[in-house]
Amino acid sequence: MTWFVTNLISAFLLPPLDLLLIAVLGLWLWSKRPLIARLLLGTAVTLLWLLSTPFFAEAMLQGLEGQPYAVDTRKPLADAIVVLGGGTNFRAPEYGGDTVKKETLERLRYAAKLYRETGKPILTTGGTPLGNSVSEAELMKQVLEKEFNVPVRWAEGASDNTQENAQLSRQLLKQDGIRRIYLVTHAWHMPRAVQAFQAAGFQVVPAPTAYTTRYRIDLLAFLPSASALLDSRIFLHELIGMFWYQLKS
Repeated sequence: MTWFVTNLISAFLLPPLDLLLIAVLGLWLWSKRPLIARLLLGTAVTLLWLLSTPFFAEAMLQGLEGQPYAVDTRKPLADAIVVLGGGTNFRAPEYGGDTVKKETLERLRYAAKLYRETGKPILTTGGTPLGNSVSEAELMKQVLEKEFNVPVRWAEGASDNTQENAQLSRQLLKQDGIRRIYLVTHAWHMPRAVQAFQAAGFQVVPAPTAYTTRYRIDLLAFLPSASALLDSRIFLHELIGMFWYQLKS
């Protein structure tokens, strides 16, 4: 229920629903308050254009991600690798059931690379927020072991969000005396993830993957697209999440 309520509230705070609500309010006020109505409609259209434009959306994500870098694994700085789930692909017919989404797969690929370079044990973390029978952590474990030939020592499958990822992973790893971790997630998710895992008591070595990049800037970078709107939604979701963590701390 917590996952559902959180995502329901997010839907009203994030595009496209928040922009649609602004536009609907403007239409409702059109005859009563024409000046305010025009202002609201103009704001909704302008924000929709900006947030849907790849150049601006990617710039916001890149600002969140910070300067790109690769983790130096020549001298290991942590005792375990924690890889965060990025979603489940439900009832995938070609796999005969649930499997990991492409975002999760990107994280698993990098976690496998870190394992081969450092030899540090892996923890996967992600629960069943929609009530499905197999946790995201278990699906991640299956992919790492069967497809990447990389062993997984721990699978934390009870968490529903990043904060719970951190807290429940801490409970597992402290039993083995592990506090210093490589934290694997998308570069745009890393600031909020680090915030949560440090608050849970970890010493975090950020190991981001899937940076936002572009081959070149051309006319298409300034034409609105649905994928750019999704990038803007991700950016705003992360900002709201970090602000919420600050309020709760």
